[in-house]
Amino acid sequence: MGLGYIGLPTAIIAAKKGGIDVIGVDINPKVVDMTNHGKLHIVEPGIGDMLSEVIESGKLRASTAPEVSDAYFIVVPTPFKGDHVPDISYVESATRSVIPLLKEGDLFVIESTSPVGTTELMSELIFRLRPELEGKIQIAYCPERVLPGNVIYELVHNDRVIGGIDEASTDKAIDFYSRFVKGQLHRTNSRTAEMCKLTENSSRDVQIAFANELSMICDKADINVWELIKLANKHPRVNILQPGCGVGGHCIAVDPYFITARFPDEAKIIATARDINNYKAQWATERVKNAMLRFELDKKRKPVVAMMGLAFKPDIDDLRESPAKRITMNVMQSGNNADILVVEPNISEHNVFKLTDYREAYERADIVVFLTGHTPFKKLPWTDDKVIIDFCGILQK
Repeated sequence: MGLGYIGLPTAIIAAKKGGIDVIGVDINPKVVDMTNHGKLHIVEPGIGDMLSEVIESGKLRASTAPEVSDAYFIVVPTPFKGDHVPDISYVESATRSVIPLLKEGDLFVIESTSPVGTTELMSELIFRLRPELEGKIQIAYCPERVLPGNVIYELVHNDRVIGGIDEASTDKAIDFYSRFVKGQLHRTNSRTAEMCKLTENSSRDVQIAFANELSMICDKADINVWELIKLANKHPRVNILQPGCGVGGHCIAVDPYFITARFPDEAKIIATARDINNYKAQWATERVKNAMLRFELDKKRKPVVAMMGLAFKPDIDDLRESPAKRITMNVMQSGNNADILVVEPNISEHNVFKLTDYREAYERADIVVFLTGHTPFKKLPWTDDKVIIDFCGILQK
């Protein structure tokens, strides 16, 4: 249930590596149609040929509605409502859509990032509407832990944490994933599995916040933060991450709120890290706007500004929660009336931004702002006749 950045690759891998007959369900008819024609609607290296293969072999097909199966997997978004309060309505909607199809012996697994207790809530919903199934089906939680751009390898080789609502549910879920996962499958309960996913990404958010805070300190102290981190990491027990223009994606920029919303009095460091990483994007916006103002005062004309990258990390097309996108939008709305060139080489068009080829944008620009460290940007010729603002360390050796 859900053919997005995780659901579709999982369906493909299960069909290809596990030999499982898979029905991929998505409410977007365009996604379903593209999938059934063997065409990826996402950018993910190496998976396109695999999709064509499993479609042609009949091991995978897509539909806009679920059908009777033996195992059901919920891989839908969990957005926010209000002030960063997790919204599990998509999970509930997907669950309700399969409840009439469930039968004795079936497996029901949630992969969507969820607040602690969600799996238990969905099991209560299932058994309330289908009381005859209690004790007759297995229900578990198994969060994904993959890196966009390397999903094929990580879906197969990464360890997985699997937590059932009871031992039988854990056993059945482990048996399923063992068909295509070569990494170790770790047993636990559903609550711990849910919290494990949130903990992993909150930990990374805290570490990135340290790097981002350090970058702002170094800017004020006139210190090259990239050199500083490289030197500090020579210490055998220090491993500082690289700063950026903020934190994006549907994991690290989102999951900590699932903890802070539920445990606001206890999650102090986690909440502060979120504030720091959100503020970094505001800070970066002001840096760009100030550079534009200085250029206008010095040159007596409006600058041409190239905003290089919209994706939340290098070499992908995923713009979810992207600070680069947010910074670009804020700069464009600043009222400066400068000529803003927007670049994102991994997508062909955008419904808000008019995109410019990265080479043309770099050539035309007076101010070049590196927001995302896409590989093609590293091949651009260095020139000292432009103002370069590098938030992702793309010019560092």
